[in-house]
Amino acid sequence: MDITVKEVLSKKDLKRFIRFPEKLYKGHAHWVPPLRADEYKTLSKVNPAFKHCKAKYFLAYKDGAIAGRIAGIINDNANSDWNEKIVRFGWLDMIDDINVTRALLDAVSEWGMENGMDTVKGPWGFSDMDKEGLLVEGFDNDPSITTLYNYPYYGEHLERLGYTKDVDWVQNKIELPERVPEKLAQFDSIVRKKYGVSVIVPRKLKDITRRAKEIFSVLNDSYVSLHEFTRLTELQIKLYIAQYVPFLNMNLVCVVVDSDDRVIGFAITMPSLSDGFRKAGGKLFPTGFYHILRSMKKLDTIECYLIGVIPEYRNKGINALIFNHLHSNYVKLGAKVIISNPQLEHNYAVQRLFEYYETIPYMRRRCYLSHLSNHEKKSLCQ
Repeated sequence: MDITVKEVLSKKDLKRFIRFPEKLYKGHAHWVPPLRADEYKTLSKVNPAFKHCKAKYFLAYKDGAIAGRIAGIINDNANSDWNEKIVRFGWLDMIDDINVTRALLDAVSEWGMENGMDTVKGPWGFSDMDKEGLLVEGFDNDPSITTLYNYPYYGEHLERLGYTKDVDWVQNKIELPERVPEKLAQFDSIVRKKYGVSVIVPRKLKDITRRAKEIFSVLNDSYVSLHEFTRLTELQIKLYIAQYVPFLNMNLVCVVVDSDDRVIGFAITMPSLSDGFRKAGGKLFPTGFYHILRSMKKLDTIECYLIGVIPEYRNKGINALIFNHLHSNYVKLGAKVIISNPQLEHNYAVQRLFEYYETIPYMRRRCYLSHLSNHEKKSLCQ
């Protein structure tokens, strides 16, 4: 057995890096391939995150064949915000061989130590808009296109290598009642009168586009205190607006404003696109776009992507307005199931957003960590 790790230095290597999981998960019932074009944009220097991030990508080879991949990322803004020295690992995929996993993680750890880092954490991306958290529960369920899916042995490998839990994100499933809960509708009316807030009903894409910067500002303000979150920059916000806003269904979006027409809360939900992306196989053309468009018209399963309320209005019932509006639309559109966005397990404030419904555990993802001093000791012993 011969395992080697090589840095990705050419466009050809980056292509191999991006496409490796397609082979690893070929024919898998639940894995959802990302669009190759989106992966190129995220991993190449056009990503505005490179203004404050450094990254290196590695491929592992076993007996001459690609056996795994990993990205190492140092987010200078996040490390400064949280007064930490963390090197992140992401885009981790490998065959079921713990020696391959060890070699990949060691490559990132060594690079982190060379750059003065003292802890390695992941899976994590350049920002919280990237996929994060290793799947540890819910392997029989479909992920959304914005979340990670992986084989069960990934977590087993990390734990055997001494990585421990940092934090978990949980997702829940809600079987949508045919009617809006009476208590929810009543509370909506009370909150509107008490605080002078209201829901914008977007008719066209331009109605959301002109509010997009405000919405991301709310996201930054509402998420800023969450575990390791770092604010999105203006360039990142501009990229995400261009990348995601054109695909929004106006009936699945809610924007709440105060009496001064200031955005104070929002929710972005979408129909599940997992099946469409799976059929697209990572490519928009020649038929991938068709499969994704078809998925956008299937409204039986709705996924929550982003939800935020500014701190000033937290715990004041803004969630009642959001879900009363969305639930009413869901019923009209024939939706049957809602899948929540990944929520930090101890973020009870966001979990209370769904307090009007019975929830069923759906998926759990975990961020792992290891102190780089442990890697130094292992290196000395080898």
